[in-house]
Amino acid sequence: MLEKVVIANRGEIALRILRACHAMGISTVAVHSTVDRNLKHVAMADESVCIGPAPSNRSYLDMPAIIAAAEVTDAQAIHPGYGFLSENADFAERVEQSGFVFIGPRAETIRLMGDKVEAIKAMKAAGVPCVPGSGGPLGEDDASNARIAREIGYPVIIKAAGGGGGRGMRVVHAEGSLHSAIATTKSEAKAAFGNDMVYMEKFLENPRHVEIQVLADGQGNAIHLGERDCSMQRRHQKVVEEAPAPGITPEQRAEIGAVCVEACIRIGYRGAGTFEFLYENGRFYFIEMNTRIQVEHPVTEMVTGIDLVREQLRIAAGETLSIAQEDIVLDGHAIECRINAEDPETFLPSPGLIRHFHAPGGPGVRVDSHVYEGYRVPPNYDSMIGKLIVHGPDRETAICRMRVALSELVVDGIKTNIPLQQRIMADQGFQAGGMNIHYLEKRLKEHRETAIGLG
Repeated sequence: MLEKVVIANRGEIALRILRACHAMGISTVAVHSTVDRNLKHVAMADESVCIGPAPSNRSYLDMPAIIAAAEVTDAQAIHPGYGFLSENADFAERVEQSGFVFIGPRAETIRLMGDKVEAIKAMKAAGVPCVPGSGGPLGEDDASNARIAREIGYPVIIKAAGGGGGRGMRVVHAEGSLHSAIATTKSEAKAAFGNDMVYMEKFLENPRHVEIQVLADGQGNAIHLGERDCSMQRRHQKVVEEAPAPGITPEQRAEIGAVCVEACIRIGYRGAGTFEFLYENGRFYFIEMNTRIQVEHPVTEMVTGIDLVREQLRIAAGETLSIAQEDIVLDGHAIECRINAEDPETFLPSPGLIRHFHAPGGPGVRVDSHVYEGYRVPPNYDSMIGKLIVHGPDRETAICRMRVALSELVVDGIKTNIPLQQRIMADQGFQAGGMNIHYLEKRLKEHRETAIGLG
């Protein structure tokens, strides 16, 4: 087993990793920026190293600084968490070349899945169902691109091959706007990702976002841990996640899960990963694979009883999977609400001093957060300050527990999206389950227009 791990991240995920390490008897090194010296996990880590000033490109994205922190502390491995360098193949490669263990997939796997065009090719070869599309990058010939769009059928969506997180995509409803959309997306992709390659897919008009959690040891063994529904989104960013997904049958789960497991074995996957699908009319369509731990991993942990970060650490240490597929049994229902430091109406970030903080409790309630009374939320990073997760024997009970937990959660001194999460939990459409990825945006628009709230 690993003896000392550098946690190359911040916030709630850094604290989550630290707790898993300490539960396994693994020493921890917290790296942090100057503005993050008062983070909870920094105080709790066995050692800490300041790696630079507040801007992430001079701290959490500084590869040499993070590797140097591992060197000076005699650590064995580096856990990247999510975001920052977690899906950077060059970083994974440099970590391994420097003699450390990268707690995640191999660099070549990250590189393959990071190129959406190549990822789709690999998934098609593995038998994973994909959205009808161009089958490769779009060229410069307008007539050829128009022909591809007509064959797919409008509306289509233009996507950046190196994109992600909802960026680098544009929907086209008619041929008249196709060529300008391709040109604009290519330009934006070049600026944002350093890669102007784009591809085309059929735009599904009312899909849900359903994803499959997998674990693989890179030694020929892989399992899936069921699915999550992440359809409550604003501007392609997830707001609420739940497991299992409403309306997915055990037969559907077993079928798509087996396909994902087979794909993991074919590409030699190592670690935790997530296959993201659009789901419409009973069919799954692969969109991308995230080669890291997900923000929403706790809902899977709550319904399976499996500690995903612990499994990441075991796999990174060279151990084979300790869990077989038949060991995975879904128990009850779990929901996660992301708690952000932002105005619940305008969604503008709201950094500042937290004057009072009270976490909810009770049966089936879990709070993953790095904040505390007296903590100052910096303006330099993502606005998420925590995740509120609940578990119940069924979905109705889980929603009820979440409503109570949200009413107990107190974060004074800054604005948060707690009121938005309360409206979502009270919304009849959400309570019914199975809403598509456009539902929340539609309800927010209605809320702005009527100012009477959701539900």
